[in-house]
Amino acid sequence: MSHYFDNEPTVASERRSVSVVIPGDAFVYLTDTGVFSHGRLDPGTKILLSDAPPPSPTGNLLDVGCGAGPIALSLARRSPDAHVWAVDVNERALDLVRVNARSLGLGNVTACRPEDVPADLVFDTIWSNPPIKVGKDELHSILETWLGRLAATGSAVLVVNKHLGSDSLATWLVAKGWSVRRIGSRRGYRLLEVARTR
Repeated sequence: MSHYFDNEPTVASERRSVSVVIPGDAFVYLTDTGVFSHGRLDPGTKILLSDAPPPSPTGNLLDVGCGAGPIALSLARRSPDAHVWAVDVNERALDLVRVNARSLGLGNVTACRPEDVPADLVFDTIWSNPPIKVGKDELHSILETWLGRLAATGSAVLVVNKHLGSDSLATWLVAKGWSVRRIGSRRGYRLLEVARTR
């Protein structure tokens, strides 16, 4: 069985267009089988795109677990003077992000595997609908890796389904020394803003 967090999905490709309509923006992007949320905009992602505070207008921005790229594409459209890094382990997803960025005329997006992000980069904004289904230990490892690369004044916004452990994740982040603020809650999703403790 193929999962969206596989490196090379084995399921046959079947691309579909999806429309994103959120406050202040609208665009169309391609999805595919073997990639998270095929054929639709995930409801958690839509809440993040609709309700998150504005990203940094400059610097390096990051979408962790980018899938087909709706978060990365939205970041790139909102912050054209910033550079957006779209990170995933799924090669089909990364190919889609590149195709979608080209079709939208976005030259400020780099889609790559985690190990291909330059080691010295820090991020002013991180937005993520994190891959909860990889398991708690792997999820914690992913978040520790990328949150550790937040700029001193940067912030991350995570959207997590309440029934998939958003509240326990917030508790874990606080225990790890992060400042965590719930900035939204609707349709069973929590929107968490994470920053360094001052």
